[in-house]
Amino acid sequence: MSPPSFSSFAPSFTSFPDLDPGPSHKAKSPDHSETARDPLGEPHQKSRKDKGERRSHKLDKEKSAKRERHVARSEETTSYNTTWTIDNGLRDERRKQEEDRRLPVQEYSQWESRPAFFSDRKGDPLNITYGSIHTGDLPKYRMVNRGRYILGLVGDWTVSRKSGRGIEISLGGRRKQPGLTDSGAKAVLNAPSRRLISTGSNYRYEEIDGFLRLPSRGGHGTGGHSSILKNEADTDSESSEGEDESSDDDQGSSTLPSDQLAIRDLEQKLALEPSSVDTWLSLVARSLLAVPHTSKNAAIVRSEIALSILDRALAAHPSNRTSRHLRLKYLRAGEDVWYESKLQVEWEEALKLGGIEVWMEWLEWRIRKSTESIDSVVTDATRALQALGNSESSEIDKLRVVWRVAAAFQEAGFYERATALFQAQAELTFEVPQSLYGLPVETQLESLEEFWESETPRVGEVNAKGWSVWASSGRPEPIVTSETPTRMDVDATPSRDPFSSWHNDEIRADRLWRTPTRSTNQRAVSDPYSTVLFSDVRPLLLSLTTERSKNIFRLMWLALLGLHIPGFSDSLADEMWDDRWSYTYLTSPTCLSSIFPEKGFARQLLADSCAGALIGKQKEYLSAFGPVKEWGSNVIGPLEWIGKERWRMWASKDVEDVDREFVRAVFSQLRCGTEDHEWDTYALAFEAAVSMKQLVTSLVIIMQALIPIFRALKLSRSFLSTARDSLAHWMAHARLEHLRGRPDDARKVYQTVLIAARRSPTHTFVGQLWWDWAEMEWLNGDQDVALRVVMRSGNVDGSGGMMILRAKRNLEDIINASHERWKDREAWIKLRAMIELLTTSSPASTLAIFDTQPAGGFSVSACQRESSMVASLLMLYNHSMILRRFAPPAFLRDRLQVALETYPSNTIILAMFIDAEKGYGVWGRVRSQLGQNTVHGGIREKDVARRITEVWLAGWEKGRWETEVERTRGGLSAAAESERTKHSPIIWRVIIEFEIRAGQMHRAKDLLYRAVSECPLAKELYLLAFGPLRPVFKPHELHGFADVMADRGIRMRRGIDEYTQSRGELRDLEDEGGEDGAEDEIEREAKERRRLMPF
Repeated sequence: MSPPSFSSFAPSFTSFPDLDPGPSHKAKSPDHSETARDPLGEPHQKSRKDKGERRSHKLDKEKSAKRERHVARSEETTSYNTTWTIDNGLRDERRKQEEDRRLPVQEYSQWESRPAFFSDRKGDPLNITYGSIHTGDLPKYRMVNRGRYILGLVGDWTVSRKSGRGIEISLGGRRKQPGLTDSGAKAVLNAPSRRLISTGSNYRYEEIDGFLRLPSRGGHGTGGHSSILKNEADTDSESSEGEDESSDDDQGSSTLPSDQLAIRDLEQKLALEPSSVDTWLSLVARSLLAVPHTSKNAAIVRSEIALSILDRALAAHPSNRTSRHLRLKYLRAGEDVWYESKLQVEWEEALKLGGIEVWMEWLEWRIRKSTESIDSVVTDATRALQALGNSESSEIDKLRVVWRVAAAFQEAGFYERATALFQAQAELTFEVPQSLYGLPVETQLESLEEFWESETPRVGEVNAKGWSVWASSGRPEPIVTSETPTRMDVDATPSRDPFSSWHNDEIRADRLWRTPTRSTNQRAVSDPYSTVLFSDVRPLLLSLTTERSKNIFRLMWLALLGLHIPGFSDSLADEMWDDRWSYTYLTSPTCLSSIFPEKGFARQLLADSCAGALIGKQKEYLSAFGPVKEWGSNVIGPLEWIGKERWRMWASKDVEDVDREFVRAVFSQLRCGTEDHEWDTYALAFEAAVSMKQLVTSLVIIMQALIPIFRALKLSRSFLSTARDSLAHWMAHARLEHLRGRPDDARKVYQTVLIAARRSPTHTFVGQLWWDWAEMEWLNGDQDVALRVVMRSGNVDGSGGMMILRAKRNLEDIINASHERWKDREAWIKLRAMIELLTTSSPASTLAIFDTQPAGGFSVSACQRESSMVASLLMLYNHSMILRRFAPPAFLRDRLQVALETYPSNTIILAMFIDAEKGYGVWGRVRSQLGQNTVHGGIREKDVARRITEVWLAGWEKGRWETEVERTRGGLSAAAESERTKHSPIIWRVIIEFEIRAGQMHRAKDLLYRAVSECPLAKELYLLAFGPLRPVFKPHELHGFADVMADRGIRMRRGIDEYTQSRGELRDLEDEGGEDGAEDEIEREAKERRRLMPF
């Protein structure tokens, strides 16, 4: 379709209606005018009319002469330049306005006697949008004089062109108005675009210490700090004048947009170095930015673009063919456009490269395409385990495979099988009998099968002694105990809808019954999947020999039980995407309630009035530290906290949906001796979170998230009774005392451990103990005591400038010494920064201490750099936001901005960032972090934690949730299209929950169909159709969902027919209305099509 010309917006008109005569004298009929005419005044009126006509005719002649001279000059000017310009368009518009003012007079004089039609000279602006005139809006017309004129169209308008959809009219004998199809217009449209490059700062006034120094009206001459800054700026500008001119010339010569310039630069780099994998990946990311996710067929188009570039990359250099990153990117892009057979061949070719990255992604693909039972996943995982080998270095990789299979068991509803898998692995790892040490794994597994079939209590269960004790005691027969069956329907008012009742029972059973039952249990009779045989988990059991792999296995089990450990999954491998399925705590009912606001989408009033005066209401915010907790491994410990709310790894809401007794048994039975301080610290953190309570008085509600009851302290004392010399256990005990609001008891611990028994500064945990003591005194507001503690840590007693300098030098010597643990060295760096802050009150010099570390000779990892960044930000945050000491606001905000760009998924940095932005009315910096699909310029995509944090952030300010709905929906839509998160059942659960809380039930229904196609084994997604989305699903649709669940092998504890058959009236209504439901859907679609016609 060719674009419309501007002449298509010439005057158009509708049919010729019978005009109702109005009060105007122009619309009077001849009969009425004759009866009302005075015979005596007729000559006088006629003479007045003749004079008016002569005067108007004379004026028209003068205007016509002026217009002809004007047109002649314009034609003479345009004869030398055929390009359509803006000036010609303006003259045409003025000419058209003059004609519009003149034509009504002519029309009235010519057609006064017979007003049989009228002209509609207003063009339809939708003609530009759709490229032509709508057929329903074409006016009725009749052509005369061999089709050259239109009946009723006066003036010089003639028919210039005829087409199938209508005609085009123009002013006869005059220059044709320019259109989009003219050569001049095409030349303008095809002209290359220019880039507008900003010079200098984007702001008119320079920001100084967080403030904009505006000029005064008085116009002071010289003086002060501003003149010095101006002189410095002038000097810098003069020194770089030549460089700026040369750069401006280079930039001005280029007319390509910024994205094309970036692609050109990448192409030039690839021409010089075709083996650079990062450059190829950057080129793919830059090229895909030109195709938005919301465009038509975006998935296929983006896949084809990525495939074309990756084909070049694989053929550009031989080393690229062995690159796992390029190969995986190539396979993900081809998944949307290739046939199943070709995709299978490509995967088999990629598996020849080996590596845990390829095998994990292959297993993910097999789980997504699984159309059989869950046993096919076990078969695929067994193949991956065999391919990874039996070396000690591969134990962690194989543990990742086992963890993924256990998560798949839970997704499909086989919670007992997932628990049994980890129970059997724990028995094989920690409870091997002494008589089986050194024997082959197959022999150990046969003996373990005997223990399993004896149905003796296993790890995590009550009264479990372990496989070793059972074998050493002569393999006794277990004592059969009668378990009281838990009723599935415990609602006080059960639902009358059978589908809702089935949904409630399934949800409740999945949360209560997660441990395998014995064959003698009554539940095993009605639900055979509740009993797990040893053969169901034997192919997935591993022989773990290293201490690191054993510790990682324990932490994996905690994550599977719902206790999220931030940074743990990322520490297993670089750039892994295990968060797509491992962050199951985000979909728990408690966490979902914390992510979304409690009061829904209600908007609060922004202002109120009192005595006629408008009063703005104070903005209310939630805590900046939200429910999503993610940071690098060991950035903060389990018993460390941030802010006044004591925000830490596990709080009461984090353990609310966890089987507490089972977790306590796991902590107790998997403890490896008295020196297992890391595992004991996690156990104390769990007990502290469970023991948190809320004290309610008659006047106020005091949140005591800090009062663990005696059980946590009792457990800590039991650890210390067997490990009196363990500084790690003393440090955990002191933190517990401080956590419950007793700094005096914590101070006694520090004095006893650090002063009474003096230890070397390089001893493990000594630096952390000194830092915990100094930080406690500092946050309590006593800077003098904190300064004395810091100086004493540097082995300096006394006060004064010389003593302070000596303490600084000693602390620097300790920092440069060798340390066994990097957290100890970081603690000494924080002590050196604190003494700088307490003595100088200068945040700049304090942060310089962190920026100059590490010194030469020390190699640091990514987690260590992230931990150092967080430590520096926390010190500045506590100084300015918690203690309310003086500091330039922009100092903290700018550093947080840089840190957030470097670590976009760190929720500690994000929380401090939004808390620092709270006092400002402009939300530009906060909004810039929402809804983006990528970070770092389109190279790195956002992960699951960052996506869900942005959903929570939209409701951080009370009353703003409704205004942020579309922005949040855009971010979630990008997550659903992103290669990083589109296959995550966690993301889809949050997306559908968002639409449900927004009241968009039909939109949520459409998304549910898409979600179950992306995640075919996610039982929780299927259950949404029977629960929250029940009002928009019909019975025959729900039965279809149940059939799909059965075909895909998803576990259902009870058949849905047991509920519907007991209520035969619903089944009858379904049988009668099944076809009616289909007809209603067809009719609804037809109505929607009619509404959208003709567009």
